[in-house]
Amino acid sequence: MPTPTKQKITLWEFFQSLGKTFMLPVALLSFCGIMLGIGSSLSSRDVITLLPFLNHTAFQLVFTWMSKIGSFAFSFLPVMFAIAIPLGMARENKGVAAFAGFVGFAVFNLATNFYLTTQGILPTTDPAILKANNIQSVLGIQSIDTGILGAVIVGIIVYLLHERFNTIRLPDALAFFGGTRFVPIVTTVVLGLIGLLVPLIWPWFAMGINGLGRLINGAGAFGPMIFGSGERLLLPFGLHHILVALIRFTEAGGTMDVCGHSVSGALTIFQAQLSCPTTQGFAESATRFLSQGKMPAFLGGLPGAALAMYHCARPENRHKIKGLLISGVVACVVGGTTEPIEFLFLFVAPFLYLIHAILTGLGFTVMALLGVTIGNTDGNIIDFVVFGILHGMQTKWYLVPVVAAVWFAAYYMIFRFAITRFNIKTPGRDVDNGAASAEKTAPVPNSKSGYNVPAILSALGGAENIVSLDNCITRLRMSVKDMSLVDDARLKALRAIGVVHLNEHNLQVVIGPQVQSVKDELDYLISQPAS
Repeated sequence: MPTPTKQKITLWEFFQSLGKTFMLPVALLSFCGIMLGIGSSLSSRDVITLLPFLNHTAFQLVFTWMSKIGSFAFSFLPVMFAIAIPLGMARENKGVAAFAGFVGFAVFNLATNFYLTTQGILPTTDPAILKANNIQSVLGIQSIDTGILGAVIVGIIVYLLHERFNTIRLPDALAFFGGTRFVPIVTTVVLGLIGLLVPLIWPWFAMGINGLGRLINGAGAFGPMIFGSGERLLLPFGLHHILVALIRFTEAGGTMDVCGHSVSGALTIFQAQLSCPTTQGFAESATRFLSQGKMPAFLGGLPGAALAMYHCARPENRHKIKGLLISGVVACVVGGTTEPIEFLFLFVAPFLYLIHAILTGLGFTVMALLGVTIGNTDGNIIDFVVFGILHGMQTKWYLVPVVAAVWFAAYYMIFRFAITRFNIKTPGRDVDNGAASAEKTAPVPNSKSGYNVPAILSALGGAENIVSLDNCITRLRMSVKDMSLVDDARLKALRAIGVVHLNEHNLQVVIGPQVQSVKDELDYLISQPAS
């Protein structure tokens, strides 16, 4: 029997898959940020002065514990990326890929340490030498601080080695080291050699990233707008995570000395200031790329668009779409997840999405010009309370509701005018299709997700048509054998928010917040033997 060949992925699919892997550490980062934000704010001098009872030893111990636990993700962020990338991208034996990711990252830095030691640069504690050579302690190893970019490079190399060697067959005398055991072995050798090159080539990488940072900063007030609009425009293609990571975690998002340490990246600077007891306030140069910029669109604009779509629906259909719109607004305002609303108009009116992207970027610029300093990642009501209100008037949180109200009115008027003027088929604008409605509202037995997953699988062409299946925060990502078997209309009738065809074999089905449960049920159905 011939050995099955693995389906090759295109460069586009590779970058989509890479961006998706960022979500595992970023999700933990968001949670840890909230822990750190609550702990640091409730133990601050201003809050204790306002609420003296919080100065009790028991409360302060809890808040200190929250701050310590919350700082974990930021202390070990690079190694988490080095593990998450091969874990997320590997098609099989994911545990081995993750283990090899940690091995590769550690060896990578050990090899760099070896080179610096042979050159007489290390060991040293001289701050001037350490700073001149960009040397930091990485996993307890003195090495060049390559940050997130270095971790991403390690992760990609480990993934490629894993895909090439995880099924390798060695001669009988060496068979014990074959298969999955060979992956961390070859990783050790390859990353050990690449680590020797880091001191020679990394300055060129750093120059490129610093150049990008200077370009963005040189744009002045338009820098945040370019970032905010760019992120929205890349989102439908699943490539926004790469731009976001570049600004949040590398020199492109700025570099600053915080508590005696040089830190790079907008989010890294913000979190370093959050955990530094001697820092007063947050750097506007960092927060202008963070949560505050999203808040006008997320807390005001998109709810305004949802209300416009509700008012523009046929009166007899409004009760049918009310739940869809309310759940989308809740996901956006509370969770910072915007796709359930955005994908309601993205495909039927791309020019409206372009306007939305421009207004989102404009929100970043307006908040920066107003001097608001609210950090973190999500732009939701939780960030507004934890990193805005709880950190006092110096964050200028009181300006957020004002700007959000303006954005609410602007989105509502723009969307209502466009939908009625151009007869855009947003939800509820079409005459109800009885058959589609019946399948959509039919009871779903034994479904944790609340979706008719067997029907979704059928609309995808059946289990035999699925080559690979994965998901991100709101979307199913898959490869199929025959795209003609995919029924877009039926998928939408089964409550899919949208269907994105990337090429002749790859597509994404936008589900919403319950996508993980839908994916798990699909995996179970696909694994069942054909009857």
